[in-house]
Amino acid sequence: MDLSLSGLASGFDWKTFVDQVIATQRTPITNLNNEKTANLNKKAALVDLNTKLTALQTSSTALAAASLFTSRKATSSTANSTWNPQASTGATAGNYSIAVSQLATAARLDGASHVGNPLSPTNNVSALTMSSLPTAVAATAGTFTVNGKTVTFALTDSLDQVFTAISTATSGAVTAAYDTATDKITLSSASPILLGAANDTSNFLTVAKLVNNGTGTVTSSGTLGTVDQYATLASARLSTAITAVDGSGNGSFSVNGVSIAYNVNTDSLSAVLQRINASTAGVTASYDGTSDRVVLTNNTTGDIGVSVSETAGGLLGAVGLTTGATLVRGKNALYSVNGGGTLTSPSNTLDATSHGITGLSVTVDSVSTQAISVSGDTGAMTSAIQDFITKYNDVQSYIEDQSKITTSVAGKVTTSVFSSDREVQSWADSLRTIAFGAVSGLSGTISRLENLGIDFTTGTSQLSIKDSAKLNTALTTKAGDVAQYFQTASTGLAAQLQTFLTKVTTQDTDQQDQLTATNTDLDAQIANLQRRLDQQKEILTNSFIAMETAQSKLQSQASALNNAFPTTTSSTKK
Repeated sequence: MDLSLSGLASGFDWKTFVDQVIATQRTPITNLNNEKTANLNKKAALVDLNTKLTALQTSSTALAAASLFTSRKATSSTANSTWNPQASTGATAGNYSIAVSQLATAARLDGASHVGNPLSPTNNVSALTMSSLPTAVAATAGTFTVNGKTVTFALTDSLDQVFTAISTATSGAVTAAYDTATDKITLSSASPILLGAANDTSNFLTVAKLVNNGTGTVTSSGTLGTVDQYATLASARLSTAITAVDGSGNGSFSVNGVSIAYNVNTDSLSAVLQRINASTAGVTASYDGTSDRVVLTNNTTGDIGVSVSETAGGLLGAVGLTTGATLVRGKNALYSVNGGGTLTSPSNTLDATSHGITGLSVTVDSVSTQAISVSGDTGAMTSAIQDFITKYNDVQSYIEDQSKITTSVAGKVTTSVFSSDREVQSWADSLRTIAFGAVSGLSGTISRLENLGIDFTTGTSQLSIKDSAKLNTALTTKAGDVAQYFQTASTGLAAQLQTFLTKVTTQDTDQQDQLTATNTDLDAQIANLQRRLDQQKEILTNSFIAMETAQSKLQSQASALNNAFPTTTSSTKK
């Protein structure tokens, strides 16, 4: 028989009785657990509050930034202006009329034109196919129009066959020929020639540089043969050979004193130009296919030169950057400020180095006159002040909400996590005192928030900007006084807030640590009490099991006696 089953022998539900006794004695543990939960809730609230205090501290630090009240903005009064005015911190405030009479440009060295070989070494172009025509723009097959007649050709046709097609289409009225001496094509007719139509499908007339002139003779407007900038230099169709190289084809030249190496057997003109651009020469090198020339352009504007040098017979000579080159001088920007004398700037960014106005730079891109205003960046100042107000109100609202005590209609009182915490409540009081108080010893006219149009909302601890016009006027005309109010060392509002908030965030953390330590102690107490209850329950349980055992033995003995001495009852009738 399992006598651990409650009441099996005695009929008494002693297990329920034991549970009730133990439950009655668990009250201290329940109270400790409730205390522990309250501590956890308070710690969570302190963590949230610490976050809000830290945010307010960050906001007050922003108010203490040295550049905040000296920040400047520059604007143009010209609608949709493409000028870019910029004002750095501490720039001289004022209004400036800037009249630009000349923009700065970059100097460039234009190489001689037509440095490539002509289309053909002879006037005979019967072997020159349209697909291999060495012109600046590749020819496209199709049709073009001469005197209203359609001329059709394929890329497999030779240039001579195209000439024949022109004559055939015009019934011999227009003839075409190529002159290798001038590297040009000439169309001839006894009457004015009319070229092109809206539905032409080939670009031949453009490739050949043939344009209407109202006469019977139309000649290419420029030479036609060009350099192949993607072939190796040795086979790039340069009309002047490159001879200043060693046995392996290596040569070099310099641009603005920077040496550039090349190899005529492995480098193309395009590769050499890219090498110049990647160097520290400070120029951009490019190939102009229309004029068949190389151009070096300074990367900076202004009247400064471009210098090149090499041994005679080198690449620069072959592309016309030595003999025959033309230096197009750069221009300095010319302008005046407020009707003054002409000022000069090598750059189109006009800054203090040329106009002398501290902190102001204006990047211009047009010859015009614009009014530029430099003023305090009140937007940044207002934003920083509004952020402080928001963060301040957030702290005050949180402390008030977590400290309130309410009473229901039935008279039930409900408290909050900080209701009995006078230290936390004193933080809110101290913050109000700091915000409401005046900063003493200032020489300016701003000594309290009220002077900035900021005050408490009636009946609350919440700050608000009650007079935005007053705030804007103070920031616009008395930014220095505002800076003193917030930023004076030790006594300014920002300094007071930083000192106070550093202290209370530490106190907040200390309270959290104390609550953690308290809960650790409570856990130990709960464990100790639980151990005692477990021991008591075990004693009671064992006692009742012993009782059940004794009761079971008595019942067994009684049953044995009854079986040994049965009781017999008889009756006789007479």
